[in-house]
Amino acid sequence: MAPEVGTEAPDFTLSDQNKQEVTLSSFRGKRNVLVVFYPFAFSGTCTGELCAVRDDLASFQNDDVQILAVSVDHSFALKAWSDAQGYQFPLLADFWPHGQVAQAYGVFNEDKGFALRGTFLVDKTGIVRFTEVNQPGEARDQDGWKKALAAV
Repeated sequence: MAPEVGTEAPDFTLSDQNKQEVTLSSFRGKRNVLVVFYPFAFSGTCTGELCAVRDDLASFQNDDVQILAVSVDHSFALKAWSDAQGYQFPLLADFWPHGQVAQAYGVFNEDKGFALRGTFLVDKTGIVRFTEVNQPGEARDQDGWKKALAAV
């Protein structure tokens, strides 16, 4: 079950595309965090969504907010995808145990083995302030993310 608005976000530590560990709680007291789960690197809708983030990065990653994109892909695949697309934000590998963080956020599709398109805004105190879960093939409207960010 996805964490609800007003509850504490499940903490996690995952490796990014550069094999650097990133811990959600390390941002407490410093920055809000936009946690963006997506099904797979190199897929069409995921590439479109994250390229839109790349092209408007200052709206999603700045002194007040950090974006963390999470998939069940291996860090080697995320590195290749990041290099190919020029992503300048962390792509986190929820590879092993497979989908454990996606499960904690209630967005893991057990039957297919991938994360749904879940978006969670975690404020500086670690509390969830915005949630959105879209099914496979349903692209997200990032204007909703911008409104949520403006409200914290």
